[in-house]
Amino acid sequence: MTAETDFASRFFTASDGLKLHARDYGPLASPALPVICLPGFARTAADFHEIALALSQDDARPRRVLALDYRGRGLSAYDSNWKNYDVRIELDDLMQVLVVAGIDRAAFIGTSRGGLLTMALAAARPAVIKGVVLNDVGPVIDARGLLRIRGYVGKLPKPRSFSEGAEILKRLSDQQFPLLSDAEWELMARRSWTDRDGPLRPDYDTNLMKVLEELDLEAPLPVLWPYFDALQGVPMLAIRGANSDLLAEKTLEEMAARHPDCEIHVAPGQGHAPLLGSRDMIRRIGKLVAKAERHGA
Repeated sequence: MTAETDFASRFFTASDGLKLHARDYGPLASPALPVICLPGFARTAADFHEIALALSQDDARPRRVLALDYRGRGLSAYDSNWKNYDVRIELDDLMQVLVVAGIDRAAFIGTSRGGLLTMALAAARPAVIKGVVLNDVGPVIDARGLLRIRGYVGKLPKPRSFSEGAEILKRLSDQQFPLLSDAEWELMARRSWTDRDGPLRPDYDTNLMKVLEELDLEAPLPVLWPYFDALQGVPMLAIRGANSDLLAEKTLEEMAARHPDCEIHVAPGQGHAPLLGSRDMIRRIGKLVAKAERHGA
């Protein structure tokens, strides 16, 4: 099999009838604790491919890994009403997927928006979560990061090739990710644009930009400590990119101080959000998942 086909594409139906897609890795009937991967705002399940392969094909303990495309991203259907690209509706989508997939307990890996969804799920269905990785996100969001994201979602020039896309991303983000190789920039481009329908286009509904345009970044952003505190009963790995402009160092330290079983890791040379495919990241996340499995047994 090629690197990007060691999974099954599964489709689920949301409460409002919209078709949702997830990548399903590993043995369905494994007794091991499954893992749910939740991507960033305009990102897709593809971001988790390396970690999903490592966890699902582990020689000693292969496990099921489900990586979601939210509505309007990747292979999930686009919503005709962009206002439905809302955390509350995406939380309902997530809960529908968990029920249909037959998953009543899992470890969760949430990057950026995926971490917000995980915190929301902890408030709504705490028993489902047995361990959590929060990747460059916490209860306090830095408006600078949202401003930067608002500046490019749905607004990037259309590349003629993935290598041109890699150059666009590098110009945009090389200060945040100074250590990425050309091959890593190209991989990021292949996970940002798609050629499924011919010419390259973003792998998400560009109406997502309207969600960001509605945010009043002059007003204080909501603080989500009560949602974070709902995760206190499970082991946590909190990751921050050393160059992140979305998760402040002070917030990461407070997360560790408030949570009784929170390991923190600052990823050198990474911005928002750190890539999870390196050997070191896979080792750290694997350790958290194993701890979650012991904790939830």
